[in-house]
Amino acid sequence: MKLRLLLPVLILLIPGGDYVAQENPDPKQAELAIWARLKTITQADFKQLATRAQSADPEAQYCLGRMYEEGILVGKDPDEAARWLLKSAEQGNMRAQRSYGLMAVHMNPSIGERWMLRAAEQGDSEAQFWLGLAYEQDWFGTMDDVLALKWYRKAAEGGDPDAQVYMGQKYADGDGVEQSYELAAEWFRKAAEHFPDLGGAGQGRYRLASLYMDGLGVPRDYAQAYFWFSLQGPDGTAVAKTHLSVAQIDKIDRAVREWKSKHHVSPDLAAALHIEN
Repeated sequence: MKLRLLLPVLILLIPGGDYVAQENPDPKQAELAIWARLKTITQADFKQLATRAQSADPEAQYCLGRMYEEGILVGKDPDEAARWLLKSAEQGNMRAQRSYGLMAVHMNPSIGERWMLRAAEQGDSEAQFWLGLAYEQDWFGTMDDVLALKWYRKAAEGGDPDAQVYMGQKYADGDGVEQSYELAAEWFRKAAEHFPDLGGAGQGRYRLASLYMDGLGVPRDYAQAYFWFSLQGPDGTAVAKTHLSVAQIDKIDRAVREWKSKHHVSPDLAAALHIEN
């Protein structure tokens, strides 16, 4: 679901037809860059990485663990992956703590919970999201909607797009919070602005566009709806188009192309994530 670089400037369509730039740093970008490097690593690089891991470098240990987990240049070996991830986790690497916790939770829920909590308490937004899901779905033998909401909110505030979609939906539904389409729209927009789209961004765009179509929490604005639907994919664009003139559609289509041209990933990252530029 998630691998889930500095995020480029985002171009947003605002009511009235003007365009503004917004800076929105994304905490996932450094990890995506690591993932891209791992997917293109050479045998010589692997040997150097293994040497560093043997010398107790926690980042190298984390990377080596992920390589064994995914079968990059080596055969998939869950035991070897867990061994290196645990070594890194014990030295405080929060990505390793999260990864080891997610591996361990199926065999020993209490151990998985403990390591995921360590990562979450260090501020790892992805670990916080998974904790929210775990408490909501009873991964640890404890179903706790209050704890789930707490960790979803922390993850969303930390910039995790999947958590931002979850928070938006909770406000839209009034699930554990006071119902508010205004706050739902705010969270969906935060998710929608992420790049690249690894799932959460696309969901945020679709749900934000739907709110613009219905005028829920935001003014009814078919131009905004068409813009966000177009960034997410073809779903919904046909209905939005019926409310727009040909000139409006042409202008928004240009804005969508411009947005996409400014938000493309490196070829290595695109290949690693199996996405199209």
